Amino acid sequence: MSHPEPDTALDHAIWRALQASLAARGERRLVLLEGNRESNLRWLSGLLPELDIQTGVWTGPADQSPDSRLTGIIPTEARKWLGREVSVIVWDGWQGNPPDAFAALSGALTAGGLLFWLMPPLDEWRRFADPDYPRTGLDHGGEHPFAARMADILADHEAVIRISPGRAETPSLTIPQIPKQSFRIETTPDQEQLIQRLVRFGQGRRRRPLVVTADRGRGKSAALGMAAAELLKKGRQEIVVTAPSKQNVDTLFRHARDALSDQLDEASAGTLTTRSGARLRYVPVQELLASRPEAEVILVDEAAALPAPLLKSILLGWPRVAFATTVHGYEGAGRGFAIRFRQVLEQSTPHWQAATLTEPVRWARGDPLETLITQLFLLAADGSGSAVETENSAGELVIEPWQPATASDKALSNAFGLLVDAHYRTSPADLRQWLDDIAARSWRARIGERTVGILWCALEGGLSAELAEQVSLGTRRVRGHLLPQSLASHSGYPEAAALKALRVVRIAVSDDARRSGIGRSLVEAARAYSAEQGVDYLGTSFGGSADLLAFWQNCGLRVVRVGLQQEASSGEYPLQMIQGISRPGRELEGRIRKRLAGHWLTLVPDNWSGLDTDTLAEITAELPPGLALDADDFRELRNFANGHRGFQITVPVLRKLSQTPGAMAGLRGHADRALWCRCVLQGAPWSSLQAEKLCLGQRDGEDRLRQLVRDLLKDGPGL
Repeated sequence: MSHPEPDTALDHAIWRALQASLAARGERRLVLLEGNRESNLRWLSGLLPELDIQTGVWTGPADQSPDSRLTGIIPTEARKWLGREVSVIVWDGWQGNPPDAFAALSGALTAGGLLFWLMPPLDEWRRFADPDYPRTGLDHGGEHPFAARMADILADHEAVIRISPGRAETPSLTIPQIPKQSFRIETTPDQEQLIQRLVRFGQGRRRRPLVVTADRGRGKSAALGMAAAELLKKGRQEIVVTAPSKQNVDTLFRHARDALSDQLDEASAGTLTTRSGARLRYVPVQELLASRPEAEVILVDEAAALPAPLLKSILLGWPRVAFATTVHGYEGAGRGFAIRFRQVLEQSTPHWQAATLTEPVRWARGDPLETLITQLFLLAADGSGSAVETENSAGELVIEPWQPATASDKALSNAFGLLVDAHYRTSPADLRQWLDDIAARSWRARIGERTVGILWCALEGGLSAELAEQVSLGTRRVRGHLLPQSLASHSGYPEAAALKALRVVRIAVSDDARRSGIGRSLVEAARAYSAEQGVDYLGTSFGGSADLLAFWQNCGLRVVRVGLQQEASSGEYPLQMIQGISRPGRELEGRIRKRLAGHWLTLVPDNWSGLDTDTLAEITAELPPGLALDADDFRELRNFANGHRGFQITVPVLRKLSQTPGAMAGLRGHADRALWCRCVLQGAPWSSLQAEKLCLGQRDGEDRLRQLVRDLLKDGPGL
């Protein structure tokens, strides 16, 4: 780190020499402009025109850009620059500092690049009113441990050049020595090996999926693109690429297009066609699974951002599938993907292969700025570090309240790493929210000094009766209070927002300590806290899956709402579950569940036809029972079971049967439970059921359903 004297810093030749030196070394630097914003902008306006700027971006107001060559962007649009290259970034921190965007944009900076960051002096960061705080409810006027932690790191880091116009007696700017062999951006040996492996995979035996993991900036997408081009040259006719969004594959297509340049007949943003008719095209995930196009090879980029059920469907749906994902990146989720998806691979395709990229492409190994960004945002936070056996790792399980903001950086990194491993899209923004939210409450599970579990909750609700009524009517919306507002507006009960709630934001247990009751013990600690503090109900909201549903049921929570729209991040329907703690909380739980049960059979076919059948069956079994079957219902069921009544006219009573106590529980483990859910509850057509291999056709399907009814009438408890 250096503190150049402003007059010396204005020596443009020195800054140009710094750029040249960094480019030759393959390094980048952060220039922290502390203090008065106007003074710093004037300083930049004098310096930037003298620098070599191939491409640059500016995140402040468009009319205040310090150099006309800079492209103005909105910070929250930083992801659009992933895969692109810039030589200068000017980040106006006075306009706000969303962590995900800052971390993402830094990855676009190439060797020799400078990231100028306009901010208050470091000693003011703890109380700086960041304009980005109101967006996430952090404008509470108190201290901000996340910013304070960053300031401590920046104060002494080798990647940081601190500039304070007007400051006297500061050391001069240091120019790193230029090496004998200059850094060049070129295909790395890592990439070459991966391209060869991808080509062998694409031409090789079926059911040998390849899983590629890499830190960001390693050229993963570029390698996928070059390999796809090589496969088309070698005779593959149809290669499909999919990803969470089309923007994720821009780099892949750019490199494929360059590699195929002399053979292309047609090229568009999402399709490349060669003169021989071979084609590489992008297909969104949902469309891919719905249309199931013929393809010899499927490439899935940024796979960690997709839910495991969708990845499994892709894995089993085509003969050759390669998955690639970022392990340490602003998106988080990479290692969580590796842990969870490995189980699917082992079960379904035990001959799967793994490949990694470690060598950076745009900058040299050991680049100080990459080290800094990784440290600032805990991009390499590793929960497995807590699993290392040490002399302090023996002892009994301890569940205790925990303050992440006051923990050591090592303990914080281990704890945050557990959250990254366990959840999709755990990002730097989540880290800031965890440290800065005054409503956050956390618990840690430890054995000795080893962290084996983390629970992060948030206090919500407690709105005034008037505001709660407005929320339930949809005329008002307040920041935060996710669960109470959702229940009040969708379920129609104002008291859901008026009562006090403790919402589980994240829960994670180390991989080697799972299925030992640690998660339940953490939830029990939160429940005890709720009872002591007068909280009315404990709740959670998550992308619904059968295993998570079972976990929360075992913790005593019950389903009160299923979202109508699938989550973009997980592809799953949101489930909301609560457990009443106080008497009003228990009454609310009962009323909402009774109402949901009354609407369930009507809502399912129209709104949740895509809900996983295991999840659907377990929710149906858990909800309060519907109307009891009468004599006429039993007569119709017997007639259907014995082949004397058609399926279509029996559907109403079959659905009624589904809500009879014990009916869905009686189907648990039955081979045709999925058929019942898809056909009876979700109303799927026979053609779909046949395509899903749930039956051979209508006659076979009806025969199976008749047998199910016979079994339920004979053995079903509570009918």
